[in-house]
Amino acid sequence: MSLKVLVVDDEPLARMRLRDLLSDCDEPVTEWVGEAAHAQQALDMLGTTRCDVVLLDIHMPGMDGLRLAQAIKALPLPPAIVFVTAHAEHALEAFDLEALDYLTKPVRRDRLQQALDKAQRWHATRLATGSEAADHLLIQDRGRVERVPVTDVVYLKAELKYVTVRTRERSHIYDGSLSDLETRYPERFVRVHRNALVARPCLRALERHHGGGAEADGWEVALHGVDERLSVSRRQLASLREVLQQTAH
Repeated sequence: MSLKVLVVDDEPLARMRLRDLLSDCDEPVTEWVGEAAHAQQALDMLGTTRCDVVLLDIHMPGMDGLRLAQAIKALPLPPAIVFVTAHAEHALEAFDLEALDYLTKPVRRDRLQQALDKAQRWHATRLATGSEAADHLLIQDRGRVERVPVTDVVYLKAELKYVTVRTRERSHIYDGSLSDLETRYPERFVRVHRNALVARPCLRALERHHGGGAEADGWEVALHGVDERLSVSRRQLASLREVLQQTAH
């Protein structure tokens, strides 16, 4: 998972310096989502752009960085705040505002790297324990954690010891159980087979499957967003028909 970073500083050279330092940081991977020269511009951007970390100066014209940090904390899902300033005397006040870190200018790359590492751990903890975790599946992918919104999932299918999480764009491998996901999201998913759950909004049609050769005839469900069809067990057939009727109305 890359950290989406917003830089807020009234000095263009300071913003450029931070952007260069971010490009030199290898882990965690960062994504520059924008920069702001004053507090109102930052708040406008945060209202429309997802951001994980704000690198925030303190001394700025108008609303200063400390007051801006208070406003950011009031957001529904506030990003982590890392102060970047030439003034060391505000550190105590900054940490009272639950700032994740406090860097003094000129910032060294290794010191910025430490702050980004803290931000990544902070987000991982919030995802695992906070409300944001309820809306996402956490996918471990080559040593990184990727968040897949539950609303993006078309179906979930048990495959050996793992679960395939299928979105419109791609498939993910989730280390968990299908029964646990069914318990966590009963209003979102309906079981169509002992090894598959389907998102209710993605149900399109129930179709008869005529097997060839040794394959028996049966039922399949067609889905919105993907071409695959999933087998429907006889045990789930009646309840699935009922769900489709409800969806049609």
